[in-house]
Amino acid sequence: MSASILVIDDNKDIRENTVEILNLAGYSTFMAENGKRGVEIALKEKPSLIVCDIMMPELDGYGVLHLIRKNRETEHMPFIFLTAKTDRNDFRKGMEMGADDYITKPFDDIELLNAVEIRLKKAAILNQIYDPGFRGLNQFLNDVKNTDLARRLSEQYDIEDYERKQVIYQENKKPRFLFYLVKGKVKCFKTNTDGKEYITNLYNESDFIGYTALLEDSLYDDSAVVIETAEILAIPKDDFLQMLYNDISIASKFIHIISKNVKEKEERLIGLAYNSLRKRVATALVEITGKFNLKEQTMPIEISREEIAQYVGTATESLIRTLSDFKAEKLIDIQNGKVIVNNTAKLKNLAN
Repeated sequence: MSASILVIDDNKDIRENTVEILNLAGYSTFMAENGKRGVEIALKEKPSLIVCDIMMPELDGYGVLHLIRKNRETEHMPFIFLTAKTDRNDFRKGMEMGADDYITKPFDDIELLNAVEIRLKKAAILNQIYDPGFRGLNQFLNDVKNTDLARRLSEQYDIEDYERKQVIYQENKKPRFLFYLVKGKVKCFKTNTDGKEYITNLYNESDFIGYTALLEDSLYDDSAVVIETAEILAIPKDDFLQMLYNDISIASKFIHIISKNVKEKEERLIGLAYNSLRKRVATALVEITGKFNLKEQTMPIEISREEIAQYVGTATESLIRTLSDFKAEKLIDIQNGKVIVNNTAKLKNLAN
């Protein structure tokens, strides 16, 4: 189903020309010749977006925006002003009232369609319910990146090749980049006073890495190392923050998701402290299978048993004994030293 757009303009030629451009691009449209009629149509039809002139009889564009934002059913509707007015005060007034964008007359087709596409993508992001885990967070970051809301993020960044065991960043170092994993696998870990590693998270392709330290403006609280030959794109810190904070609604959505993500990590730490080894191993196998998008009975976990033990928070010998039990119960198989999960559902039952 195509997005619907309401065009409000008292100039017949501009109104019809704008609608024609949008129709040719595949959008369904509504038209209104003045602000009052525009509000009536908006409340009745609930369009996906409104393109509205400022200077109109009966009710001007500011009045339309005020009434749209005042109504609970339309308050989050994307709103673009279409205007010949170029005075900076008019721009500022509209943005303070909650307009999403401005297009100044005369405009070309591409300018209009780009503005509409970006605002519809943003609305889709804000309306979508993301998983509270790190997968949902990475999906959100990907969606924001793909909207081109931040100009600097639309620029090309160099993708660098990383070898296995190569360090991406180290604990207690100051962050300068947000890392995007184009290909490969990465582990993040902490080292305790005995020199033993505890894996805090695992990342797969299309994941973002290192965002918490950037947001908190703090030192890294863990280290990141490649566990499978990788291709990584480094986004400068300032560009990442601009991507979020140039739009308060995007920033709010991100903070909402990351707060759930932090809670999830805390619950995992509590589980490591209080759950039985059997339950912890089952949980870890389910999580790793999900993080690496592995299919049951066919795709092995391509990390070492030592690294799985570090993720579980136990000795390698203890992990091996538990894996042996799981194999006897036909929950997993072991081929060429690699673990293959046979029954995710039963492992989830053990984990709960």
